[in-house]
Order: sequence, then C-alpha cells, then structure tokens
Amino acid sequence: MKKILLHSCCGPCSTVCIERLKDAFDVTVFYCNPNIEPFEEYEKRKAEQQKVCEHFGVAFVDFDYDNQGWHKFVEGLENEREGGARCTKCFFYRLEKTAQYAKENGFDLFGTTLSVSPHKNTNVINMVGEEISKVVDLEFWPESFKKKDGYLRSINLSKDLDLYRQNYCGCNFARRIDEHIQQ
Repeated sequence: MKKILLHSCCGPCSTVCIERLKDAFDVTVFYCNPNIEPFEEYEKRKAEQQKVCEHFGVAFVDFDYDNQGWHKFVEGLENEREGGARCTKCFFYRLEKTAQYAKENGFDLFGTTLSVSPHKNTNVINMVGEEISKVVDLEFWPESFKKKDGYLRSINLSKDLDLYRQNYCGCNFARRIDEHIQQ
C-alpha cells in the first residue's frame, strides 16, 4: 500500500476522508493548523483529531503550532473576505508544510481533508496542492471529499463519535467575519 500523509484541518472533517482512504492507502494524519486561534481552540481540535485517528486506527502526527509564522505569511490579507486570497495563502502554507514533511519522511503522496467542507473551494485547494507537488516533487492526491454526500457523512460520523464541531474555520479573521454575519 502507498503511504499517504493526509493534512487534516480537524477531526470532524477527517472522518469521511479517512473512511474513504484507509482501505486503499496506509494513512497518516498530519495536524498542521497554526491558523487556529486561540491556542485553546487548537488544542481542543487536536484532541478531537486524535480521537478520530484512534477510532480508525491510523497514525497521527502533530506539527508545530507556529501561529506567529502563519501570521507573517498571511500579513496584508487580514481584511480579505473569507474564501479569498488569505484562505488560498493559508492553504498554501499548510499544504507546503505537509508536502515537505511527507517528502522528508518517506511518504508516497500527500493530500488534505480541506475539500470536504462546502465552504472551501476544491478547485483552489487542488490547484495549490498540484503546484506544491511540482516544487517538492511528490505526488498530490487531488480529491473532492464533499462529493457523494461527503460532508453529510462527516456530520453523521461526528455525531456517532460524539465529536466537538467548531463554528468557524480557524483563524480569528474568519471568526470575526462569522460573528459579524451572525449579528
């Protein structure tokens, strides 16, 4: 079986992705999310991700929480709309870290759970992954996990596993936008 390093944004999103990949690949989940704020939220989501990995019997890697480095990377894009240039750059940051780790640690390919969300543009995610793939010289697994009711399946699996489901993507910029919209 080929070894895939699967970047995961959170436990709930990863459920259906792992379920779909585990019979075809040797899956390791890579938790690289320095965008998640505050740190307590990051830790809460990490614990849920570990719970999912234990449930499916897949390996888990926790990457460095370099929130300051992430902020420097997206500097100047703080006021971008959710789903815009800041998010694309954030995808790039996290997928580049994933690809580098995969390359350095003998994985055959890398992918991400980000495409399960109906709020994320799968074409943009896959474009970023393919671009990084060429630079790092490692295969990217382009996928739209939201297909075939993937998002609905992730919700149902999350309920079955009694997982915490967050109400914003991760960064404080997105949280402020979500809070503003709800008012």
